[in-house]
Amino acid sequence: MKRVKNKVWLSGLAMIPAFVFGQNPSRNNIDTARITGHDFSVQQAVAYATKNNVNVKNALLDVQYQEQVNREITSRAYPGINASLSTTYNPNVATQVLPNFISPATYQVLVDEGVKDGNGNPIQKPTDFGFIAAQFGTKFSANAGISLNQVLFDGQVFVGLQARGATIRFAQKNAEVTGEMIKANIYKIYYQLVVSKIQVELLDANIALWEKNLKDTRIIYENGFAEKLDIDKVTVILTNLQTEKIKVLNTISNGYYGLKTLMGMPVRDELVLTDTLNDEQIKEGVLENSIYSYEDRKEYQYAQIGKELNNYNIRRYKLSQIPTVSLSGLYAKNAQRDKWNFFGKGEWYTISNVNLNVSIPIFNGFYTKSKIQQAKIDLQKTENRIEALKLSIDNEVETARNNFRSAVITMDFQKKNMELAEKVYSQTKKKYEIGTGSQTDINTAQTGLKEAQTNYITALYDAIIARIDFMKATGKLD
Repeated sequence: MKRVKNKVWLSGLAMIPAFVFGQNPSRNNIDTARITGHDFSVQQAVAYATKNNVNVKNALLDVQYQEQVNREITSRAYPGINASLSTTYNPNVATQVLPNFISPATYQVLVDEGVKDGNGNPIQKPTDFGFIAAQFGTKFSANAGISLNQVLFDGQVFVGLQARGATIRFAQKNAEVTGEMIKANIYKIYYQLVVSKIQVELLDANIALWEKNLKDTRIIYENGFAEKLDIDKVTVILTNLQTEKIKVLNTISNGYYGLKTLMGMPVRDELVLTDTLNDEQIKEGVLENSIYSYEDRKEYQYAQIGKELNNYNIRRYKLSQIPTVSLSGLYAKNAQRDKWNFFGKGEWYTISNVNLNVSIPIFNGFYTKSKIQQAKIDLQKTENRIEALKLSIDNEVETARNNFRSAVITMDFQKKNMELAEKVYSQTKKKYEIGTGSQTDINTAQTGLKEAQTNYITALYDAIIARIDFMKATGKLD
C-alpha cells in the first residue's frame, strides 16, 4: 500500500493549511453539545463551501465592495449641494488709503461760486489733494448660504456610468472562478475519501482471510502437519495488516479534517459522505459529451470581461480631451454688525448667482495621449493573455482526455488483475488445506493479492481524479 499512501491527500489540498493534518483531537475534549452532524453528497459539500469557504466569502465581499465603488461613480452624476455658515470678527477693520476725492469737489464748488480767500483773491484749486485713510466694514460679519454644483457633461463620468455593469460582472465572475477552484478540490478530496472506504473494505477482507488462515494453521499444527514457524509467519502478516489498517484510518481521519477546512466547516462537526463510487460511474458519459467551448470556462469569461473594461478605459481617456460643462449656483445671506448680535434686529443682505462653467482642455503636456497609449497597451496584453488562455484550455482538455482514457483502461486492467489474484489465492489456500501446498505458496499468493488490491485502489483514485480534471477542463464540472 505504500504507493497509495504516498499519494493520498496530496492532490487538491494546496489551499488547505498544513496544520489541519495533525493528530486527531480527543473527543473527550470536545463539547459534544456543540457538535453538528452533516450527511453530504458532493454537491451538498460544494454548496456548503460556497457559503462558508473564506476565499469564496471574500470574493463575494469584493462584489459588494465593487457595488459601493459604483455608487461612488454614480454620485458624480448627481448634483452636489452644500450649506455653509460662518462668522468673522475683525479686531482691527482693514484700512484702505484712497485718493482724496472729497476736497477737489469742495474746491470746485467754491471756485464756481466765486468765493474769495481772506486776502480778497479768488480761491484756487491746489494741484495735490493727498489721500484719505478710511476703514470699510464692521467689527463683526456673518454669512449663511447654500450652493449647488451639477455636472452637465463630462465624458469620463459618462463612461464610468456605462462601465458599472461590467465592473460588477467582473467581480462576480472572479467569485465564480474562485468557487470553481474550490469545487474541483472538494470533488477530488471527497471522492478520495469515498475510495478510501473501498481500501478499508479490502483491508478488512484481508484481515478476515488471515484470521481464518491463522485459525486453520493452528489446527493443522495441532494435528502435526505444520510447524510452529508457520503460525508465527501468519501472525506477523496479520499484525502487519492490522497495523496498516490503523495507519490508513488515521490518514482518512486527517483527510476528513482537510475536507472540512476546505469547506469552511468546524472541525468538531461530524461529516458523513453519502455518495458512492464504482467503475461504471467513473466512465459514464464523459468522453461521449466531450465537445467543449472556451465560453464554458469561467476563466475565459473572466478574461473577456477584463477586455471589455480595458476598452472602457481607453474610451474614458479619449473623452477627457473634450470640454466638460457644469452648472453651479449660490444663494446666501450676509450681515454686518458693530456688535455680535446677528439674531436680533438688523438687515441680512441677499447674495445669489448662477454660473455656467465650460472647461476646455487645450494642452497638458501630452499626459492624456500617454494614458491612452498605456490603456491600449493594456488591452493588447489582455488580448494576448486571452489567446494564451485558449491554447492552455486546448492543452488541458487534450491532456485530460488522454489521462482519463489511460486511467480508465488501467482501472479495468487492475480490477481484472485483482480478481485473478483473488482466484490464485483461493486456489492456493485450498491446496494448502489438503496438504498439497506450502505456507510459502500462500504467502506468495497473498503478497500478489495485496499488491493487486493496492494497484486497483490507486487506479480507481487516478481514474476519478482524471474524470474531475477532464470535466473541469471542458467547463462541465457540475
